[in-house]
Amino acid sequence: MSYRTWFTEHGNKHKAIVEKLQAKCLSKEDIVDYFDFDNMVKSESDFCERYADRKKCHDVENLNCYLCACPLFRFNSDGIEKIDDKTVFSYCEVNSKFGHQGVFGDKIHQDCSQCTVPHSKKYVLRNYDNWFSVMASCDVSLLLIDG
Repeated sequence: MSYRTWFTEHGNKHKAIVEKLQAKCLSKEDIVDYFDFDNMVKSESDFCERYADRKKCHDVENLNCYLCACPLFRFNSDGIEKIDDKTVFSYCEVNSKFGHQGVFGDKIHQDCSQCTVPHSKKYVLRNYDNWFSVMASCDVSLLLIDG
């Protein structure tokens, strides 16, 4: 599955959950709390493919899945640049010391598995908004078209 496909499908799943919670008049904090990993595994098992095995994408005690991606992650499903004979498909906007570029054959992808920044409740509350709005800068192919 391409980054763009995942991004769109996941954003739509996120939107449906948030709309369901807003219809119940939940507050911003209650909505963010709902996205706690343990609750999501129980209540929204199809939100993430890792939930079936109760596997976290990051080793964090209180993992919050509200963003389930990082607003600083940049991708282009068609490739961003060539480095030697390899194509870069993703990177970290701030070059976090907790991430690195992984090489997989002729593809280079950002590995954020050691970075936990976007998965804390504090970070989510500070950046709370419509998921597509928070993540608007991630797909750099759209930035090239728009900007």
